[in-house]
Amino acid sequence: MRQLTGSTGADRASHGARLKPLSASIAALGLVLLMSGHGLALSQLQESPTPAGDEAPDDDIERVPLPAPVEAPGTPEEAAPDEPTDGEAPEEAEPGETEPERDVVRPQTDMDKPLPEIFYDLETLPEPVRRMHRLIVEACKSGDIETLRPLVGTGEGATQLSLGGLEGDPLQFLRELSGDSEGQEILAILLEVLQAGYVHLDAGMPSEMYVWPYFFAIPLDSLDKPQRVELFTLVTAGDYEEMKNFGAYIFYRVGITPEGRWAFFVAGD
Repeated sequence: MRQLTGSTGADRASHGARLKPLSASIAALGLVLLMSGHGLALSQLQESPTPAGDEAPDDDIERVPLPAPVEAPGTPEEAAPDEPTDGEAPEEAEPGETEPERDVVRPQTDMDKPLPEIFYDLETLPEPVRRMHRLIVEACKSGDIETLRPLVGTGEGATQLSLGGLEGDPLQFLRELSGDSEGQEILAILLEVLQAGYVHLDAGMPSEMYVWPYFFAIPLDSLDKPQRVELFTLVTAGDYEEMKNFGAYIFYRVGITPEGRWAFFVAGD
């Protein structure tokens, strides 16, 4: 059982203006059409049917000549790419184009959306992901936190170990999170996390990730009894109640990219 607080040091919880209707006093049709740059095109005006019993207008009556239609500023070719031209339906955005890329490190669960599939079989993982998972597990079982150093990496591709950024030696940071001076408690937590079920998030997107444990992507209120037993191998019942109030699992989680890079090992919201 791991507390969210204490020696592990985990962070906790959290259109322009419309045209006014033309006055009934405007009777000249030419004026209406002159303003059609912001209204219907001439070809779009419908002829009013002659009421039954009425005679059609005398063709000898002199009519006011219609002015040439006034085009709206710019041509269809010059129209903004995001604005449809007259007679064209707006293009539908491709999935994921208008939605910002989500931060996979932070919990985002929604009961209104389909729940992700939960996996346990490591053999279904892509080989690079399976290899990194195995290497981390072996390092944890060694009891020596220094065996994680080549897996954590350095620079921009280094494993994220803190939501607030990290300065200094990453292994020393992990030691400070641990309840013991050698970092074996944090190794045990990391091992427990990787032994849980996992989820595959954002497949085919830049944020695609394999994440352990699956609780991270599942609303806690949806967990059944066996799943709560699995959860309690990582947190206490008190932690569970606090996380339910927050609305998501916020204890330690691990993310590995499809290319096999260890992306994060963090806790908090």
